[in-house]
Amino acid sequence: MILKILKVETTLGNPTNCYIVEDEETKEVMCVDPGGQADKIIEMIDILNAKLKYIYLTHCHADHIGAVMELKNKKGGKILIHRYDAEGLNDESINLSPYIDMGDIELEADSRIDDGDLIHVGNLEFKVIHTPGHTKGGTSLYCEKEGLLFSGDTLFRGTWGRTDLPTGSIDDIMNSIIKKLLILPDDTIVYPGHGKSTLIKEEKPIYLELRPRED
Repeated sequence: MILKILKVETTLGNPTNCYIVEDEETKEVMCVDPGGQADKIIEMIDILNAKLKYIYLTHCHADHIGAVMELKNKKGGKILIHRYDAEGLNDESINLSPYIDMGDIELEADSRIDDGDLIHVGNLEFKVIHTPGHTKGGTSLYCEKEGLLFSGDTLFRGTWGRTDLPTGSIDDIMNSIIKKLLILPDDTIVYPGHGKSTLIKEEKPIYLELRPRED
Protein backbone atom coordinates (compact mmCIF):
# COMPACT_ATOMS: atom_id res chain seq x y z
CA MET A 1 0.00 0.00 0.00
CA ILE A 2 1.06 3.56 -0.74
CA LEU A 3 -0.28 6.25 1.60
CA LYS A 4 0.08 9.94 0.87
CA ILE A 5 -0.90 12.57 3.44
CA LEU A 6 -1.76 16.00 2.10
CA LYS A 7 -2.48 18.94 4.37
CA VAL A 8 -4.97 20.94 2.35
CA GLU A 9 -5.87 24.51 3.23
CA THR A 10 -9.44 25.66 3.83
CA THR A 11 -10.93 28.92 5.07
CA LEU A 12 -10.78 27.61 8.64
CA GLY A 13 -7.04 28.21 8.83
CA ASN A 14 -6.56 24.74 10.27
CA PRO A 15 -5.48 22.40 7.45
CA THR A 16 -7.54 19.31 6.77
CA ASN A 17 -5.70 16.02 6.41
CA CYS A 18 -6.52 14.53 3.03
CA TYR A 19 -5.36 10.95 2.53
CA ILE A 20 -4.64 9.18 -0.74
CA VAL A 21 -4.43 5.40 -0.53
CA GLU A 22 -3.15 3.36 -3.46
CA ASP A 23 -3.05 -0.36 -4.10
CA GLU A 24 0.30 -0.81 -5.79
CA GLU A 25 -0.74 -3.83 -7.86
CA THR A 26 -3.91 -2.46 -9.47
CA LYS A 27 -3.05 1.27 -9.25
CA GLU A 28 -6.49 1.95 -7.83
CA VAL A 29 -6.75 4.91 -5.47
CA MET A 30 -9.12 6.13 -2.78
CA CYS A 31 -9.09 9.75 -1.63
CA VAL A 32 -10.28 10.39 1.93
CA ASP A 33 -11.67 13.84 2.81
CA PRO A 34 -10.61 16.17 -0.03
CA GLY A 35 -11.38 19.34 1.89
CA GLY A 36 -9.69 21.86 -0.40
CA GLN A 37 -6.92 22.53 -2.92
CA ALA A 38 -8.21 20.15 -5.56
CA ASP A 39 -5.23 20.90 -7.79
CA LYS A 40 -2.84 19.63 -5.12
CA ILE A 41 -4.80 16.38 -4.77
CA ILE A 42 -5.07 15.88 -8.53
CA GLU A 43 -1.35 16.49 -8.95
CA MET A 44 -0.57 13.71 -6.45
CA ILE A 45 -2.91 11.26 -8.16
CA ASP A 46 -1.26 12.08 -11.49
CA ILE A 47 2.21 11.59 -9.98
CA LEU A 48 1.10 8.15 -8.81
CA ASN A 49 -0.28 7.50 -12.30
CA ALA A 50 -3.28 5.97 -10.58
CA LYS A 51 -7.02 5.61 -11.18
CA LEU A 52 -9.34 7.24 -8.64
CA LYS A 53 -11.97 4.71 -7.59
CA TYR A 54 -13.54 6.28 -4.49
CA ILE A 55 -13.85 9.66 -2.81
CA TYR A 56 -14.52 8.69 0.80
CA LEU A 57 -16.00 11.28 3.14
CA THR A 58 -15.76 10.66 6.88
CA HIS A 59 -18.46 13.27 7.41
CA CYS A 60 -20.22 16.11 5.63
CA HIS A 61 -18.56 19.27 6.97
CA ALA A 62 -17.41 21.77 4.38
CA ASP A 63 -13.73 21.64 5.36
CA HIS A 64 -13.74 17.93 4.42
CA ILE A 65 -15.73 18.14 1.18
CA GLY A 66 -14.63 21.45 -0.40
CA ALA A 67 -12.66 19.91 -3.28
CA VAL A 68 -14.96 16.97 -4.03
CA MET A 69 -16.71 18.22 -7.15
CA GLU A 70 -13.58 19.51 -8.89
CA LEU A 71 -11.80 16.27 -8.05
CA LYS A 72 -14.69 14.15 -9.29
CA ASN A 73 -15.14 16.18 -12.47
CA LYS A 74 -11.47 15.84 -13.39
CA LYS A 75 -10.57 12.36 -12.10
CA GLY A 76 -13.85 10.49 -11.68
CA GLY A 77 -14.43 8.31 -8.64
CA LYS A 78 -17.58 7.49 -6.66
CA ILE A 79 -18.52 9.63 -3.66
CA LEU A 80 -19.11 7.54 -0.53
CA ILE A 81 -20.59 8.78 2.75
CA HIS A 82 -22.70 7.32 5.55
CA ARG A 83 -26.40 7.55 4.83
CA TYR A 84 -27.02 9.74 7.91
CA ASP A 85 -24.64 12.41 6.62
CA ALA A 86 -25.67 12.21 2.97
CA GLU A 87 -28.36 14.85 3.46
CA GLY A 88 -25.76 17.23 4.86
CA LEU A 89 -23.89 17.27 1.56
CA ASN A 90 -26.51 19.64 0.13
CA ASP A 91 -27.79 21.25 3.33
CA GLU A 92 -25.70 24.28 4.27
CA SER A 93 -27.15 24.35 7.78
CA ILE A 94 -25.47 20.99 8.38
CA ASN A 95 -22.30 21.16 6.24
CA LEU A 96 -21.69 24.72 7.49
CA SER A 97 -20.22 25.97 4.20
CA PRO A 98 -21.57 29.54 4.51
CA TYR A 99 -20.54 29.82 8.13
CA ILE A 100 -16.90 29.13 7.37
CA ASP A 101 -16.95 31.17 4.15
CA MET A 102 -16.52 28.26 1.74
CA GLY A 103 -19.30 29.30 -0.61
CA ASP A 104 -22.29 27.19 -1.60
CA ILE A 105 -21.34 23.52 -1.55
CA GLU A 106 -23.94 21.07 -2.81
CA LEU A 107 -23.09 17.44 -3.52
CA GLU A 108 -24.85 14.13 -4.06
CA ALA A 109 -23.38 10.85 -2.88
CA ASP A 110 -22.97 8.05 -5.40
CA SER A 111 -23.37 5.47 -2.65
CA ARG A 112 -24.56 5.63 0.95
CA ILE A 113 -22.57 3.42 3.26
CA ASP A 114 -23.43 1.72 6.56
CA ASP A 115 -21.64 0.37 9.61
CA GLY A 116 -19.76 -2.81 8.76
CA ASP A 117 -19.62 -2.23 5.01
CA LEU A 118 -16.41 -3.34 3.30
CA ILE A 119 -14.73 -1.13 0.73
CA HIS A 120 -12.16 -2.59 -1.64
CA VAL A 121 -9.44 -0.62 -3.35
CA GLY A 122 -7.58 -3.16 -5.44
CA ASN A 123 -6.48 -5.80 -2.95
CA LEU A 124 -6.91 -3.50 0.06
CA GLU A 125 -9.95 -3.94 2.28
CA PHE A 126 -11.37 -1.23 4.52
CA LYS A 127 -14.17 -1.65 7.05
CA VAL A 128 -16.63 1.15 7.74
CA ILE A 129 -17.12 1.91 11.44
CA HIS A 130 -20.05 4.20 12.19
CA THR A 131 -18.72 6.66 14.77
CA PRO A 132 -21.41 9.29 15.42
CA GLY A 133 -20.82 12.20 17.75
CA HIS A 134 -19.11 14.88 15.69
CA THR A 135 -21.97 14.38 13.24
CA LYS A 136 -24.68 11.73 13.30
CA GLY A 137 -23.28 10.07 10.19
CA GLY A 138 -19.59 10.33 10.98
CA THR A 139 -17.52 7.27 10.17
CA SER A 140 -14.04 5.90 10.62
CA LEU A 141 -12.35 3.59 8.14
CA TYR A 142 -10.26 0.64 9.34
CA CYS A 143 -7.77 -1.47 7.40
CA GLU A 144 -6.84 -4.52 9.46
CA LYS A 145 -4.13 -5.69 7.07
CA GLU A 146 -2.23 -2.40 7.24
CA GLY A 147 -3.09 -1.69 10.89
CA LEU A 148 -4.45 1.78 10.28
CA LEU A 149 -7.56 3.82 10.96
CA PHE A 150 -8.83 7.01 9.33
CA SER A 151 -10.78 8.58 12.18
CA GLY A 152 -12.13 11.75 10.57
CA ASP A 153 -13.04 14.27 13.28
CA THR A 154 -13.98 11.63 15.84
CA LEU A 155 -10.64 10.83 17.46
CA PHE A 156 -7.64 13.16 17.48
CA ARG A 157 -4.23 12.97 19.08
CA GLY A 158 -4.99 13.76 22.72
CA THR A 159 -8.61 14.78 22.28
CA TRP A 160 -11.89 14.25 20.42
CA GLY A 161 -13.95 16.14 17.87
CA ARG A 162 -16.35 18.97 18.57
CA THR A 163 -19.88 17.98 19.54
CA ASP A 164 -21.52 21.42 19.65
CA LEU A 165 -22.30 21.56 15.92
CA PRO A 166 -25.51 20.38 14.19
CA THR A 167 -26.24 16.66 14.79
CA GLY A 168 -23.31 16.41 17.25
CA SER A 169 -23.52 14.59 20.60
CA ILE A 170 -20.95 14.24 23.40
CA ASP A 171 -22.54 10.98 24.56
CA ASP A 172 -22.38 9.55 21.06
CA ILE A 173 -18.75 10.52 20.46
CA MET A 174 -17.63 9.01 23.77
CA ASN A 175 -19.48 5.79 22.98
CA SER A 176 -17.96 5.74 19.49
CA ILE A 177 -14.42 6.17 20.81
CA ILE A 178 -14.61 3.86 23.80
CA LYS A 179 -16.78 1.09 22.40
CA LYS A 180 -15.76 1.09 18.74
CA LEU A 181 -12.26 2.53 18.33
CA LEU A 182 -10.35 1.77 21.52
CA ILE A 183 -11.17 -1.93 21.07
CA LEU A 184 -8.96 -2.01 17.97
CA PRO A 185 -5.43 -3.42 18.33
CA ASP A 186 -3.14 -1.20 20.43
CA ASP A 187 -0.66 -0.63 17.61
CA THR A 188 -3.29 0.61 15.17
CA ILE A 189 -2.12 3.89 13.64
CA VAL A 190 -4.79 6.59 13.83
CA TYR A 191 -4.86 9.14 11.01
CA PRO A 192 -7.26 11.94 12.04
CA GLY A 193 -8.98 14.66 10.06
CA HIS A 194 -6.65 17.33 11.47
CA GLY A 195 -3.33 17.34 13.26
CA LYS A 196 -0.83 14.58 13.92
CA SER A 197 -1.30 10.82 13.82
CA THR A 198 -1.31 8.70 16.96
CA LEU A 199 -1.73 5.11 18.15
CA ILE A 200 -4.77 3.54 19.80
CA LYS A 201 -2.68 2.57 22.82
CA GLU A 202 -1.55 6.17 23.30
CA GLU A 203 -5.13 7.43 23.47
CA LYS A 204 -6.59 4.80 25.81
CA PRO A 205 -5.48 6.44 29.10
CA ILE A 206 -7.45 9.58 28.26
CA TYR A 207 -10.75 7.71 28.13
CA LEU A 208 -10.19 4.66 30.29
CA GLU A 209 -8.08 6.19 33.06
CA LEU A 210 -9.06 9.88 32.73
CA ARG A 211 -5.43 10.91 32.33
CA PRO A 212 -4.59 13.80 29.95
CA ARG A 213 -2.02 13.27 27.28
CA GLU A 214 1.20 15.11 28.15
CA ASP A 215 2.96 15.31 24.78
